Amino acid sequence: MMQRTQWDPFEDLRGAQQELNQMSPALAHALGLHGQRQGAAIGSTPAWMPALDISERKDAYLVTVELPGVKLDDLQITMEGSLLTIQGERHVPNDSSEQQFHRIERRYGTFRRSITLPAHVVADAVQATVDDGVLQILVPKAEEAKPKRIQVRPIDELEAAAGTPAAD
Repeated sequence: MMQRTQWDPFEDLRGAQQELNQMSPALAHALGLHGQRQGAAIGSTPAWMPALDISERKDAYLVTVELPGVKLDDLQITMEGSLLTIQGERHVPNDSSEQQFHRIERRYGTFRRSITLPAHVVADAVQATVDDGVLQILVPKAEEAKPKRIQVRPIDELEAAAGTPAAD
């Protein structure tokens, strides 16, 4: 009789990521994998990594992170150069002798996410707010990073402004 096993399509990817973290920490850092737990044994429970989105507006970058159950006292956000780091911990709820768990699917423990943003940001003006377990970090762009519109004018206008006659 043939035994069935359940295939996890991401197991190979996790293994390759862990190997990359061990072989080349600098490359893993550049790829944004440096927030992952390093040296974890294959098949062990992966570290909790809150989901995040990064969007861009004309004037700023917006990082949105899902952090339900994380208390503000357990959350730290730092900006070093263009590296934004969000770290914290979600604690296991206090269990009482009257409570018996039948299933635990939510992840607990420490987490760390680091994001490299473009260099043209105003680190001193970063703002962070939280509402219903959703953290929003607004990272303003520096003036030189904002797109500048260049007006296109006919050559005749340029020559008239410079005082040189137009070629016939």
